[in-house]
Amino acid sequence: MLASIGYDPSVGTLEVEFKSGGAVWQYFDVPEHLWHEFDNAESHGKFFLANIKTHFRENRVS
Repeated sequence: MLASIGYDPSVGTLEVEFKSGGAVWQYFDVPEHLWHEFDNAESHGKFFLANIKTHFRENRVS
C-alpha cells in the first residue's frame, strides 16, 4: 500500500507516498510519538488506516 514514509519533526509533518499511482500526501500536526509508532509498526498500511488517515489535516503534494 505504501511506498515510503517520512517525517519532519520541526513542523510535525508526515509525508506518505502510495504505491498505487505514486501519489504523495502530507499529514500535518502529527505528534512525534505517533511517527515513531508508525515507523516501527509491523504493517505501515494497517497503522496508517487506523491512526493517520482521516485523523489529521492533509494535502496532496503530487
